[in-house]
Amino acid sequence: MAVKPRTDRPVAVIGAGVMGRRIGCIFVAAGYHVHMMDISPEALEGAIQYIDVHKQEFSLMPRISNEKETISGVNGDAEQGETEASITKIDIESYTHAPFGNYKAFPEMAPTVSNAWLAIEAVPEKLELKKDVIADMDSLAPVDCILGSNSSSFRSSLMVGDMGLERRRRFLNTHCALPPSIRTVELMTNGHTTPEVIQYLETVFGECGMLPVTSRRESTGFIFNRLWAAIKREILVILSEGVSDPSEIDLLWEHMFKNGPLPCQLMDQVGLDTVALIEENYTEERGLNTTATVDWLRKEYVEKGRVGKKSTKGGLYPPLVRSATAEAKPINPHTAAKDIYVLDVGLGGNARDVSQVHSNGKVLRLNLATQKLTPVVVGQNLPDGLDVSLGEQRVFWTNMGRGTAACDGSVWSANMDGSQVRCVVPSGQVHTPKQIAAIESRKQLYFCDREGTSVHRCSYDSSHHEILIQRKIVPGSTLLDQMREWCVGIAIDGQRGLIYWTQKGPSKAGRGRIFQANMDLPDGETNYNRSDIRLLFDGLPEPIDIEIDSDSQTLYWTDRGEHPMGCALYRAYVGGESIDMQKIILARHFNEPIGLKLDRCNNIVYVTDMGGGLYSVSLKDGLKVEMVRNDGCFTGLTLV
Repeated sequence: MAVKPRTDRPVAVIGAGVMGRRIGCIFVAAGYHVHMMDISPEALEGAIQYIDVHKQEFSLMPRISNEKETISGVNGDAEQGETEASITKIDIESYTHAPFGNYKAFPEMAPTVSNAWLAIEAVPEKLELKKDVIADMDSLAPVDCILGSNSSSFRSSLMVGDMGLERRRRFLNTHCALPPSIRTVELMTNGHTTPEVIQYLETVFGECGMLPVTSRRESTGFIFNRLWAAIKREILVILSEGVSDPSEIDLLWEHMFKNGPLPCQLMDQVGLDTVALIEENYTEERGLNTTATVDWLRKEYVEKGRVGKKSTKGGLYPPLVRSATAEAKPINPHTAAKDIYVLDVGLGGNARDVSQVHSNGKVLRLNLATQKLTPVVVGQNLPDGLDVSLGEQRVFWTNMGRGTAACDGSVWSANMDGSQVRCVVPSGQVHTPKQIAAIESRKQLYFCDREGTSVHRCSYDSSHHEILIQRKIVPGSTLLDQMREWCVGIAIDGQRGLIYWTQKGPSKAGRGRIFQANMDLPDGETNYNRSDIRLLFDGLPEPIDIEIDSDSQTLYWTDRGEHPMGCALYRAYVGGESIDMQKIILARHFNEPIGLKLDRCNNIVYVTDMGGGLYSVSLKDGLKVEMVRNDGCFTGLTLV
């Protein structure tokens, strides 16, 4: 289950400087109560002021749920004789910053840590000073308190001193970077730290909005600083040899790693067999030992056929698993959803020339780790629906066309870096294509045509284009009646062979509907007279895009209708013979929500809206976190 912020006992942070106050702000923003300690009154005053100003900003960091069980003895009951009733009283009377935690300043160690469940030192990077501070923390904190060191270079095993074995099991490195701009925290054992303590803190930090990374063993420099040390050394060699200058090096870094693939992804893309050959050239020229580099890479990966994306066995990242009934999914769920692809339809404030809005659309990529939003494809004609094929390593999207009166919509695809753009369904074959779903098991695309009042399907390569469902327009019907048949959102349950789609109805009219049908036409029937169409929900404010969780048979959809029932994210169970008509609003108060995508691994659904917002919403409690806000106008999205 998800970890809830502890309000019975505080988090203690020793050292109120640049990093200490940021660590305190991490926990305060997530609802934990914090004790800050420093011998400098000025540092303490600055820390409190920093938290006052920045806690709202820190509270917006996307939170991660690892779904780990609470560890017995780690997140235990309050101690020192406090009863549940007295703890509740303390919560109500003393901690008044809800939903933020309370924060207090102390000039001495004893009252700071006397009832702490977690204490982290963030004093200057001097080993003897850290050893003295940790010794005081050990002697004054409760026996069940977890102790952490924010050292950026020293291993915690160098700081244990006379610490007993039981405390060593609750002592570790907790090296935070510079939140909220850099959200990583590296956890590392002292050689005796119990796995349960590390796992528990992974969950806590993740749900505070940090990105926890755990070193599997002790390592001087942890993980990132070892990488950075190697990069620094090579940069200095390049400069000393006169090969390049600092501005060129930074230019290459900016465009290779900030805008391109990340290092391990890049090696998989190049091919690990090729990487080994390249590294062999370097090692031979410089006389370097190859045991831990080229030899290891060939033994553990290349010789086993694990050479990267060109191999069905994968590479540094695991391969995709495909079955006849399910879409491709990564073996390791932690490799899912590293990037979010988002469509900017082009109608936002960034379209300064209104006459050009119909060519202002963009496919954007958001890197979840860096929060960097990068254009991938530009100059699109009102893009609306978006999905990805991991097997083909391509994104697919729909363009609505220049105007709803013209049948000039189209469907497109490109490599995930925006190269090799191809037309899948040309203008004239579809009216106003909306949401699109890529089905890996069939290599097919399914999409709705709004003004065309239909549901379409075609192959990835654009062949076998057909209309599966054609809604009837009665002669003489009014425009409002015709809008009742406008098909917008689509979702596919490949396990059960079912299509779900929305019909939005007139704007803000409360006449929206959701339907279900089989993926294939019944024998002897046409797309006009299908007998397998089933109405699931009627009288909805204005349903738009839709997603199905096949495992739980739960339907999710965005609704851009009138407040308070519209501009919301809904879900409903649609399994069994009879439909449970109970609809639940999971989150609301969006600005015309459109796109949505489930991240089942992390129990999150992402939502975009026309107001330029991208949000993550917890499937457990509906917690809505704004991840992006700009002048754009967002429609579809998908995860990679």
